[in-house]
Amino acid sequence: MNVVPGFSDKVVDWQRQHGRNHLPWQNTRDPYRVWLSEIMLQQTQVATVLNYYARFLEAFPTVQALAAADEDAVLALWSGLGYYSRARNLHRCARQVVVEHGGVFPPSARELADLPGIGRSTANAIAAFCYGERVAILDANVRRVLGRVLAFDADLSQAANVQRLWQQADGLLPVRDLPVAMPRYTQGMMDLGARICLPRNPQCLICPVASACVARQRGNPTAYPVLTRKTRRSSQNWWLLLMQAADGRVWLHKRPAKGIWAGLYAPPVFDGEAQLLEYLSTVCPQAGVRHLPAVSHVLTHRDLLLQPVMVRCAEEGEAIGMPDAALLLQSGMWQSLDAAALAQTGLPAPIRSLLERISQADAKP
Repeated sequence: MNVVPGFSDKVVDWQRQHGRNHLPWQNTRDPYRVWLSEIMLQQTQVATVLNYYARFLEAFPTVQALAAADEDAVLALWSGLGYYSRARNLHRCARQVVVEHGGVFPPSARELADLPGIGRSTANAIAAFCYGERVAILDANVRRVLGRVLAFDADLSQAANVQRLWQQADGLLPVRDLPVAMPRYTQGMMDLGARICLPRNPQCLICPVASACVARQRGNPTAYPVLTRKTRRSSQNWWLLLMQAADGRVWLHKRPAKGIWAGLYAPPVFDGEAQLLEYLSTVCPQAGVRHLPAVSHVLTHRDLLLQPVMVRCAEEGEAIGMPDAALLLQSGMWQSLDAAALAQTGLPAPIRSLLERISQADAKP
């Protein structure tokens, strides 16, 4: 029995008339397309995802095509979308679906949640949209909606309280005509959180479930959900060594498998200018140094100040032939700054922009 009588019917009816029904991953039961959209939409705005989604489907129209792709090609298409672990898990998941499931996504939320990069909420979303399974989603937006409707005052920073909210979310789900109702309801909850039940200025007057919202009745909807653990931001200075060969190419190396920009190509990074210059003396001892304008880059919980230092190496071997350079120059390559070449390389967005500016500057007479 629903915790709030008629709640799911209100959400379904509102979504049909006023929700988002035009998005390219809607009106399909293809698990591959739904899965791709759900991964891309994690912590990313719909407007940003739209172009990436279309390009991904053009390059990898099926899960088999994605599984067969090289990881660098996947990261290159993902460049600029952020949270690059999603792209690596996307690739791993595609390969696992092909190898272990014959190229067919499992038909239940429980099995889907066992795949790389698919947590409980994402698995439930895919199962609800594609298979009409009666399972609840609980992303950040939906937590806010339910937190207010139920006036759920337990701290959602604690896993036990999140589990309690999951249980209450299950009680609000549709109980009939699930193949139709579950996709509508799931999309409706997403739409309410994105367009009506906003963090700071909830649009209570036009909310379809306002009459059932306990927080609104109490006059304090923005007091929910309760989250006492605040994420601390940090900042770092990264010094980037941009070694440029005589033909204009720049040396990039592949970042470690873990950490910021994992698996992407970037210039060697140093913690300070002195460290960079000491290293430079071993690989391009005669090179002149030019400091480029610093670039600020904001990550979820960290601010990076990128300090690019450009040096011209007389020959490629000057940079890659020194024994002391082995650590940073392994798994590297000389990268052409041609637009087509950059588009084929997995680069973090600020590095791509930096290389494009260098290319434009080099092209000026």
